Amino acid sequence: MQDQKDGRENLAASAPGAPARASDTAFPLYQVVKQQITDAILLGHWPAGTVLPNEIALANRFGVAVGTLRRALADLTQEGLLSRRRKTGTVVTGRTPQHSLRFLFRYFRLHGADGALQESRSINLSLERGPATPEEREGLALAEGGEVIRFRRLRSVADKPVMLDLFVFPAHRVPGFASRPEEAPPLLYQHLLDRYGIRIAAVREKISAELAGETVGAALEIAATAPVLMIEEIAYDQANAPMILALHHATTANHRYINEIR
Repeated sequence: MQDQKDGRENLAASAPGAPARASDTAFPLYQVVKQQITDAILLGHWPAGTVLPNEIALANRFGVAVGTLRRALADLTQEGLLSRRRKTGTVVTGRTPQHSLRFLFRYFRLHGADGALQESRSINLSLERGPATPEEREGLALAEGGEVIRFRRLRSVADKPVMLDLFVFPAHRVPGFASRPEEAPPLLYQHLLDRYGIRIAAVREKISAELAGETVGAALEIAATAPVLMIEEIAYDQANAPMILALHHATTANHRYINEIR
């Protein structure tokens, strides 16, 4: 019971760096609350067994009406992240949810060796615009002379580089996109939806293993002869048109690639 009490008292303090009040955003309030609670659970800030404060206190925490909060909690209970117990209250289950594209695009897909989600930090390396190569034109169904944007970034966990990303997408579909690496959005797929109305509806991946090579090895701080996981990805929009070609190189010495979609 003491652990549960501590969980109640420390809940707000342990929340991740999401907006403090849901009413400050343009999204439906219950979805914002749901996302903030999901982040706290999946990233380990609110571990299994944590008892949430009562609904009034939690609604005040997020700056929403109790009815709005209840809708978010109902969704999370249905998804299995929370459970309602008559005498205890609302409790974090610790159960891994069925993953969907929402989880795929928001959370880092390299998990710890124990299966836990990892908090990663992104460093944008380069951002360039130029004519598409023949392979890029074919993959993105572009006409000859079409331009693409190439965006490279490095992702680290606990200050150790673990994944090198390259994203290629049609320039004409994202007018006004960032022109410098430091201006690029941290959540690319979410940015496409929020700013351009482009929703990624399907992803096709091809996974293989190869030697890192000099460029990838230097970025990931491993030997050129070290094995890495290579993920070739095509992301399609809501009209089933190819929107993004992505290439990821990951070291899996201390991580596992997990991708569950339904």
